[in-house]
Amino acid sequence: MTATTTPAGGDTAGGHPPRTDAKRRHDPAARGFASDNYAGAHPEILAALALANGGHQVSYGEDDYTDHLQHVFRGHFGMDAEVYPVFNGTGANVVALQAVTDRWGAVICADTAHIHVDECGAPERVGGLKLLTVPTPDGKLTPELIDREARGWDDEHRAMPQVVSITQATEYGTVYTPDEIRAVCDHAHRRGMRVHLDGARIANAAAALDVPMRAFTNVVGVDILSFGGTKNGMLLGEAVVVLDPGAVRAMKHLRKLSMQLASKMRFVSAQFEALLAKDLWLRNARHANAMARRLADGVRDIDGVDVLHPVQANGVFARLPHHVSLALQKDFRFYFWDEADGVVRWMCSFDTTEEDVDTFAAAIAEEMRKT
Repeated sequence: MTATTTPAGGDTAGGHPPRTDAKRRHDPAARGFASDNYAGAHPEILAALALANGGHQVSYGEDDYTDHLQHVFRGHFGMDAEVYPVFNGTGANVVALQAVTDRWGAVICADTAHIHVDECGAPERVGGLKLLTVPTPDGKLTPELIDREARGWDDEHRAMPQVVSITQATEYGTVYTPDEIRAVCDHAHRRGMRVHLDGARIANAAAALDVPMRAFTNVVGVDILSFGGTKNGMLLGEAVVVLDPGAVRAMKHLRKLSMQLASKMRFVSAQFEALLAKDLWLRNARHANAMARRLADGVRDIDGVDVLHPVQANGVFARLPHHVSLALQKDFRFYFWDEADGVVRWMCSFDTTEEDVDTFAAAIAEEMRKT
C-alpha cells in the first residue's frame, strides 16, 4: 500500500511526481481505505461482461441487455421508472440536473455535495447551472436549510431555484431516513421545485436503513435519480433514473448532447443487470457497511482518535494527530478530508476483509502509542 495525500474530499491522487516502473507494478493483494472506487470489479460482474461479449448486439442502447434493464430497474423503482445508462457519476449528475432545469435555473445543495466540491465545476460549466450551496452539520438538507436559498423566483437578477439536490448516503457517510427525504420533497414541491438524488452510494444507504431503495426515492417524492454502480462492484457505469417522467423531456437527446451515450451500451447494462436482478447490490453494500462499522468500533476507544459522524454507510470520518496520519499513509492508502483540522476519511468496499480492517486498526493504535 502506498501513501496518499490529496485535497479534501477528492478521490484522485493528483500532485504526485511520476512513478517509477517499480512503483507501477500492481499488487493484486493490496487494499486500502482511500475510496470504494479503488476496488476492482466483483467476479459476478466480470462473468456478466464475459457473457455479454459474445456475438453482436445493436449499438447505442438498442441491445437486449439495455431493453431488459428497464424491467430490472422498474422492479426496484416502480413501473413509471425510466433508466438511461451513462459512463460516470459526474455525467449522471449533469444529465439529471439539466433534465429538470431551465437555462436560468439554479440547484440548491449542501456545501459538501459532490456536485459542488468534486466535479470540477461540471454542473455549472457543462450543465450551465447555478449551484446555491447551504452549510450543513451532517451533510443533510432540511426544509429549513433549503429555505436559506429558496427565494427570488421573480427576481430576474438571480438564478431561479428549480431543483433541490440531496445525496444518499451523504458525503459524510450519514443517511437520510425516508421521512427526512419525504419532508425535503414535500417542501420542494410546494415551492415548485424538483428533487434530484445523487445516489452514488444508494445501495449502502438502503443496506443501512434495511429498506428497499424505492422507500426513500420514488415513494417519498424524488423526481430523478443518479444511480451509482461503480462504487458497489461494477467495472464502470452509472445511470440516470427518471422517477417522474412528467418532470423531464428529450432525455435521449440530452444524454447524447452531454457525451454520455455509450455505443456499446450492452456492457454497462449487463453489469447493472448482474448487480440488480438479484441481490448482489445488497450483499456488496451490506459487507462494505459492516467493514466500516468494524473499523469504527476498532478505533473508537483509542485515545486521541475521534470518530466524527455516525457510521451508517461505508465511510468512517475521524480526527487524529496529523503526524500520525502521515505515518500511517506510508503503508495504507487513505485521504485527508480536512487536512488542516486533522480529519481523515476511511472508506470500505465490497472486497474489504476483516483482516484488512483489523490490521489497519492495530496500526492506528500502534502509531498513537508512539505519540
